[in-house]
Amino acid sequence: MTKPRILLIIGGGIAAYKSIELVRLLRKAGYVVRCVITRAGEQFVTPLTLAALSENKVYTNLFDLKDEVEMGHIQLSREADLVVVAPATADLMAKMAAGIADDLATTLLLATDKPVLAAPAMNVRMWLHPATQRNVATLRCDGVTVMAPDEGEMACGEFGPGRLPEPAAIKDAIKDALATAPSVRPLAGQPDFAPAKHRPLYGRRILITAGPTHEPIDPVRYIANRSSGKQGFAIAEAAAAAGAEVLLIAGPVPLPTPPGVIRVDVETAVEMAEEVRQGLPVDAAIMVAAVADWRAADPAGQKIKKDRSGAVPPLALAENPDILAGVATSAERPTLLIGFAAETNDVIAHAEAKLARKGCDWIVANDVAADPMGGESNRVHIVSKDGIDSWDRLPKAAVARKLMEKIADELDARSPRQSD
Repeated sequence: MTKPRILLIIGGGIAAYKSIELVRLLRKAGYVVRCVITRAGEQFVTPLTLAALSENKVYTNLFDLKDEVEMGHIQLSREADLVVVAPATADLMAKMAAGIADDLATTLLLATDKPVLAAPAMNVRMWLHPATQRNVATLRCDGVTVMAPDEGEMACGEFGPGRLPEPAAIKDAIKDALATAPSVRPLAGQPDFAPAKHRPLYGRRILITAGPTHEPIDPVRYIANRSSGKQGFAIAEAAAAAGAEVLLIAGPVPLPTPPGVIRVDVETAVEMAEEVRQGLPVDAAIMVAAVADWRAADPAGQKIKKDRSGAVPPLALAENPDILAGVATSAERPTLLIGFAAETNDVIAHAEAKLARKGCDWIVANDVAADPMGGESNRVHIVSKDGIDSWDRLPKAAVARKLMEKIADELDARSPRQSD
């Protein structure tokens, strides 16, 4: 059997040192690896080290006559099964998104007809900058698989998302990309263009709600819950990565907007209900938000003060709109409507009751008694009229990706796309 062939493009940045370990892991796993390193990348990793580990010539210069005679850049860009950019710096991804070809690496990326996987690495502010987020969204729309960066302490001393994923994680992503990507990337604009397997939600419009709502009691107090928004944001990111047009309606959470996602911020349940109404129609609605059931019937215009009598001021409550049930009965009801249920006991029984009561297609239920909201993983049960699909505990990003696969299959079964 022919060994998988990887063309590894190494951008500039301190994270380039991890490419050495990545090459070692890929060779150990049986991959053939050819390396291309940018001029900036050479400041951190030497071509000699990469050549010794890959057991192949390392390419650095677009205008090298000997290299061009022996292996032209067009051939180099197309003989691999997968092109991997690691680290993919902000500058390199900007050039990829704009179609700039001013060195060997960017010329190869523009000339290739093979699937491309990018592993970003940069300062947290650079990653969160709107320009970078636009570039990531563009690349994903062009069919490039862009991994989410790791979060942690940077070499510069700052903390946040932007760290290069660990080499083992990149190796796993390469394995997944090779298993799902077509052998040749379709040209954008072809009349018979069909979405690649790694973009199963291409052409779909998905609405997602996430986070809590804050219901004001007075200008400084509110009714809320412990929802962190992490699972909803992970689902939005996974949906965008799968090719969907994503509208994320978010309660008040301090989370960055996922790449390629349209975000609308709200505070109260009433505001969220209105934004959901305006966001319809969609192919699927995934209602992850933990909406407050009640709000203060008459919020005070000024801060409520103690009167030293020891008496607790009365707090009259009004019921908030049932957003999920409202979408279920809407004339613009999505093809697939999914609710979430965070329960502390009798998880399955409560989820089944909620499924019947709300009129949705699935309820994604999880037990938050032992693992409160805000954690990094979830164990969920997909409850539908067809039965219960229970998953092992997974990181929230993995739950999101697995859910996207299930949603894509369900939408294709219920409402095949014109291109299918």
